[in-house]
Amino acid sequence: MPPAYIFVPVSFCILIIAASPCSAADTISAGQPLAPGGEKLVSKNGKFALGFFQRSTGSNNSSTPKWYLGIWFDTVPKLTPAWVANRENPLPDGTSSELIISNDGNLAISNRHNRSILWSSQANTTTNNTVAMLLNSGDLILSDASNLTAIFWRSFDHMTDTFLPGARMGRSKVTGRWSHGLVSNKNSRDLSPGIYSGHPSPGSADFKLLLSWNSSVTYWSSGQWRGQYFSNMPEMSARYLFLSELVSNDQEEYFTYWLKNESMVTRYVLDVSGQAKMMIWSDASEEWISFYPEPGAQCEVYAVCGPFTVCREDMLPFCNCMKGFSIRSQEDWELGDRTGGCNRNIPLNCASSNSSMSGGLTDMFYAMRNVRYPDNAKHNGAGNAEDCERSCLSDCSCYAYSYYDGCRIWNSELLNVAQGYNGSASEGILYLRLAAGEIKTSKHKRGMIVGLVTAATIFTASSLFAIICMFVRRRIRKHSSMQSSNIRGGIVAFRYKDLQHATKNFSEKLGGGSFGSVFKGILPDSTVIAVKRLDGARQGEKEFRAEVRSIGKIQHINLVKLIGFCCQGSKRLLVYEYMPNHSLDAHLFQNSGMSLCWSTRYKIALGVARGLAYLHGNCQDCIIHCDIKPQNILLDASFVPKIADFGMAKFVGRDFSRVITTMRGTVGYLAPEWISGVAISSKVDVYSYGMVLLEIIFGRRNSREEYSSDRTYFPVQVVNKLLEGNVQCLMDQNIEDDINLEEVERACRVACWCIQDHESQRVNMGEVVQILEGLIKVDVPPMPKVLEAISGGADSTISEALRLENQ
Repeated sequence: MPPAYIFVPVSFCILIIAASPCSAADTISAGQPLAPGGEKLVSKNGKFALGFFQRSTGSNNSSTPKWYLGIWFDTVPKLTPAWVANRENPLPDGTSSELIISNDGNLAISNRHNRSILWSSQANTTTNNTVAMLLNSGDLILSDASNLTAIFWRSFDHMTDTFLPGARMGRSKVTGRWSHGLVSNKNSRDLSPGIYSGHPSPGSADFKLLLSWNSSVTYWSSGQWRGQYFSNMPEMSARYLFLSELVSNDQEEYFTYWLKNESMVTRYVLDVSGQAKMMIWSDASEEWISFYPEPGAQCEVYAVCGPFTVCREDMLPFCNCMKGFSIRSQEDWELGDRTGGCNRNIPLNCASSNSSMSGGLTDMFYAMRNVRYPDNAKHNGAGNAEDCERSCLSDCSCYAYSYYDGCRIWNSELLNVAQGYNGSASEGILYLRLAAGEIKTSKHKRGMIVGLVTAATIFTASSLFAIICMFVRRRIRKHSSMQSSNIRGGIVAFRYKDLQHATKNFSEKLGGGSFGSVFKGILPDSTVIAVKRLDGARQGEKEFRAEVRSIGKIQHINLVKLIGFCCQGSKRLLVYEYMPNHSLDAHLFQNSGMSLCWSTRYKIALGVARGLAYLHGNCQDCIIHCDIKPQNILLDASFVPKIADFGMAKFVGRDFSRVITTMRGTVGYLAPEWISGVAISSKVDVYSYGMVLLEIIFGRRNSREEYSSDRTYFPVQVVNKLLEGNVQCLMDQNIEDDINLEEVERACRVACWCIQDHESQRVNMGEVVQILEGLIKVDVPPMPKVLEAISGGADSTISEALRLENQ
């Protein structure tokens, strides 16, 4: 038996561990306060901590910090609060406060000196014998000390800006009470409530999640629940990062989600920008990586830039003051809080002739073109634009007017104005009222410049006029066929004989497909082009031009650029930039010559994924390409991939998720649901991409001719080898450079998740990009049953497709 004195220090240590908050326990009880200065509760899994922390509310650390009680991610080196108790009433001095169990059993922040209560959980406790415990989920609960299942209060029911896995957002059908929902922070430093909120839809038969501005204007909706995801959040269907559920019974209705990998550190947060984002902590980059911003475009957030500002997605910063206005608080803008907007530089004269500021002149109007109008317009009975302008000018409270489908004037702050770009849809011209001095100054400066330029121009023009006249007739004779015109968006409308001349009567054929042939051409300015001549086109001129305009607006490094078109009689031609390295299939499946190196293949795979992600998520409409295959992936001089051939593309409005099409893509790249004849979504492109990715990795065609001797369909071989952990044995032997096996396995996993039978199981293209970039990891996917069926029998892909279609 060991000496008795050994037990003395051991027992003493046990008492210290049990009693001291410094021990990083997960529970506090009555008589066991938690004080600032390093004391904290830590969940049993070590993921979350509860304690006091301080934040500076200014753009620099010189401002007096404020103290908060909150929960943060204890495994993340960058302090990131997940919940804050006293965000509305931060403590000026945290050293004089402590967290206690009060006499009525509530959790409370108490002043040490006068014992006043600064914050309380305000729960209807039935006993004063309570304890507070920080759970592994990050939920802080207050329960009966003798019965921990009797929970009186929990932080998950009082979320701040963060929706953690395991929390619930919904309502009680018994009491009718809705959960608190999310409220953004004021800015990146100040944790007080901001202007944006996220909450379930009250009073709606269909459960939806909404984002609102100022608790009054809803600017985004999740859409209806589709069994595994909300209709406007299809990324939820991937289900490889987290699982979600909508629970509805007699007692309650709520939405919740939970992680598939509990070790992952993630949060869903309503940002100060008004966008809701899934955030995942990256140990490699030591920063939070954001996914799935909703709404996808920053300018879709209502009034994101504040009053008298203009939002533009194609500019950085995306918020800018209107002409004649300046930022109200530069410090707030630097912290992400732009709700203050901009102030007017020169006060309006308001029809007074005594204003020294405006030099006795009346106010004037500045035309803002191609804008989305602000809300709350008042319709005026003015019958023309001139009367509409006079009506606004005679009203001292009128800030702006427009004459588009009638006269509208604005008598309140101009909010939610966005300016179109790249030909994007917008309403028209907004005439902004400014002091005459504001416009006069601009005109004076501009007038001086115009005067100098005009004088120089007249002199130069006079000198060169005779020379120009000598060449005009020769120019007309030589290039009369090149009288092309531009349509909106910079797309050139060619005449047929222009392109006939440029292609030398379509003599140099580059390739062809089911929709026509492609020819090489050279324009008079030496620009090399690829002209696609559509065979048997049945589109009318109006519809054809509308489609050209839509595709012409799309600008992305991984999408082939449309230069122009020809719509003359029955002739339909499209003019694209020329790709010197031609299509991907010519390099993957060649019988001789050098094969693409691994780094180039991976760059191509990533580039195609980025192009598709742009089509699916960043255009005004979701664009489904419908025919992704190596033949439709072109390579420029640097082997940068560009997706081409939008002949089958479908434009899906953001209010819809599917489209019905009678056309079919290419056998071997068709998703099972498309074969079965149902309405398709962007996931058909994901499936096709998965098949193409396998071809890029291994340099083998996805076709029956590529079956091995044991009649195993090649994609099935890949899944089998992936499950065995030996995909490298299938690598293309023609690859001569070093192969990054980590990238190979990563790409294989992505490809196999893309070709899953059910579209809800597939990742989306945004996730594909993130995975290929190494930002997130995925598990080994299961074997697709349809592919297994194709491989197991003697039927070809076509036979299996017909079988599925007839089911």
